[in-house]
Amino acid sequence: MYDRILVPTDGSPEVDPVVEHATELARVHDAELHAIYVVNTAGYASLPADSAIEGLGTMLNDQGEGALDRAEEIASGVSVERVLVEGAPSKRIVEYAEREGCDLVVMGTHGRGGIDRLLLGSVAERVVRTSPVPVLTVRVERDDADDAD
Repeated sequence: MYDRILVPTDGSPEVDPVVEHATELARVHDAELHAIYVVNTAGYASLPADSAIEGLGTMLNDQGEGALDRAEEIASGVSVERVLVEGAPSKRIVEYAEREGCDLVVMGTHGRGGIDRLLLGSVAERVVRTSPVPVLTVRVERDDADDAD
């Protein structure tokens, strides 16, 4: 049923069950697993360029590589195609899924509602609304301390 499964990751422990779920689907369907990390450039693109800011891109790319390392560790026994891209997360996830012929996107959602969702938006929600590829959302739990983010 599935040949290529895409799993976006941010490298956080909360996303581990999402990667585990995508890995199990890849195993059952003998599918390729693609792990994607999107460096959200929208947040720092408008900042003035100085020596402190120049290192930010490198730091964010390093975080992305770490997140992809974590996804590979979780998906042991399954071959993982690593993808690190920059841009708006929801847009880049959908673009990649379409371009690479993915059959399914498996991604985490925090299940925010009400004013939190309205103000913060949701990458998962935008992917669900714009993707021609089916999207399976897996609810992730966040610590109360993370809710302040």
